[in-house]
Amino acid sequence: MTAAARPVLVVAEQLDAAADMVVDELNQRDVPVIRFDAATFPQQLTLTAGHGPVELGWTGILDDGRRTARLEDVRAVYWRRPGRSAIADTVPEPYATWAQNQADAAMLNVLAALPGVPWINNPHHDRLAAHKPQQLTAATRCGLRVPRSIITNDPNAARTFAKQVNGPLICKPILGGRLPVGEDRALMVATHHVDPATFDDSIRTTAHYFQEAIPKAYEVRLVAVGDQVFGGTLHATSEKAATDWRTDYEHIEYGTTAFPDDVASAVRRFLAYYEIVFGSFDFAVTPEGKWVFFENNPAGTWAWVENRTGLPIAAAHADYLQGDSE
Repeated sequence: MTAAARPVLVVAEQLDAAADMVVDELNQRDVPVIRFDAATFPQQLTLTAGHGPVELGWTGILDDGRRTARLEDVRAVYWRRPGRSAIADTVPEPYATWAQNQADAAMLNVLAALPGVPWINNPHHDRLAAHKPQQLTAATRCGLRVPRSIITNDPNAARTFAKQVNGPLICKPILGGRLPVGEDRALMVATHHVDPATFDDSIRTTAHYFQEAIPKAYEVRLVAVGDQVFGGTLHATSEKAATDWRTDYEHIEYGTTAFPDDVASAVRRFLAYYEIVFGSFDFAVTPEGKWVFFENNPAGTWAWVENRTGLPIAAAHADYLQGDSE
């Protein structure tokens, strides 16, 4: 197969704006794309992979009933928040859970075993890169400034930290995700300000992640794809948006920004540290112009950044996935 005919696998939910934009960019370049959601495996998607005693890799096919990709021909994989494998309702528990785990492992691990195939991002690396406490350590090693932070279930330790900071504090989740509050509703646990005077034994109920509240001139969603870095700004026009912009989209003004060379270099070192090529980095820029790293989401959203600013982030994804063979 010629290099031009080798397909990119896009593994994402059916309704995903970022995946749509990358697929469209690849289509415009005449790069073959096979898109599917891992949730369609094994009921609608067929995987057959073989490995012999002397072969250098797995061979076989992925077939969704409309298109077929040979595993040995895969050019690159864009793994973008796919769903979990869906097992037929006719399989009872505990076998259904076992079958789902088997299917998940087969799809991910066979694709991850394809030799020399670039990923955005390999989920094995993604998983480690998403750990927020480790991110602060990696960020400081890579040369980024971070907020003073404490994770504790000890109210006395929290009070001591508050005295050391001697300023406003926020509390944020250690693990992302939403809290189910009904059959059809989920609550996002947002970053929020806390008053140390209210610290009591309720802190012992779980781990709490406290940080000094960084004064913000504005915030930046810094999107990195390989060596390319893009800065989208968020200027909050409400106190709610200033605390956590995800809670008040109506009071945000968007724009673009240049970024210091040392910040861009540190972001690239951060990606290399985790062996990933994509990240959505959240920064505050203080009134004095200092850049402070909050966290990186290795599967973070970015379609809204491109849609509101015109930054060519989808093209950067396509550049990486297409490779240098064209």
